[in-house]
Amino acid sequence: MILHHPKIDDDGASVALHSPTQASSMDSWLDPGRIATVVPHGPAPASLNGIACAIWRDAPQDDAGWALVAQRDVAQVDDFPEPPFVPAPGKRVAAGVVILEGDGRVWVVHPSNAFGGYPATFPKGTLDPGVPLRATAVREAFEESGLRVVLTGFLADLTRSRSRTRYYLGRRVGGCPSDMGWESQAVSLVPRAQLTDVLVNPNDAPLVAMLLGGEDAQKPGQERQRASSAGR
Repeated sequence: MILHHPKIDDDGASVALHSPTQASSMDSWLDPGRIATVVPHGPAPASLNGIACAIWRDAPQDDAGWALVAQRDVAQVDDFPEPPFVPAPGKRVAAGVVILEGDGRVWVVHPSNAFGGYPATFPKGTLDPGVPLRATAVREAFEESGLRVVLTGFLADLTRSRSRTRYYLGRRVGGCPSDMGWESQAVSLVPRAQLTDVLVNPNDAPLVAMLLGGEDAQKPGQERQRASSAGR
């Protein structure tokens, strides 16, 4: 069965979903031990872990707006250090975020039609000229998951097959996962213990290892940066 994403792509074209993801039952959202999945414009809980699930209707519409949001958000959390970013020759610069939920689960997105060989992955995207890494990470989180996030720390720099990507840690402060953009055909909330079953592309393995290792995810950024080298 082929369905179409309710949102059009950047060129104004309809996006056919050749193998649509199945949504989970509503009670899965309330059980930290289960995977909860929502599809575009599908039913989502009214609130989760004390934070409302509501569409971010005044989300920025341009690069300047995203940069401003990322700058303002620093005031909501203790600012964190991050090492200088060192691009990889011949590879794009990108930024992404691992969004941790208050109940211990982790948010992941399911790229439409498993684009790039990713049935599921973490939100990330290419840096536009002049846009800060942090603003790019916040923008990609919203565009791919429908969530508004605040960045809380530096996680790792990874050299992937086509990019050198800076990953941050973040937490959800608003938005609604059913409002995901056309690049995602589903958004899931996954218990850490099940991340290896969901994130099967080997390019995500270093990030999963950090999340499962606990202490590894809290290593100083420079140490993780030296240890992290993989391939997207």
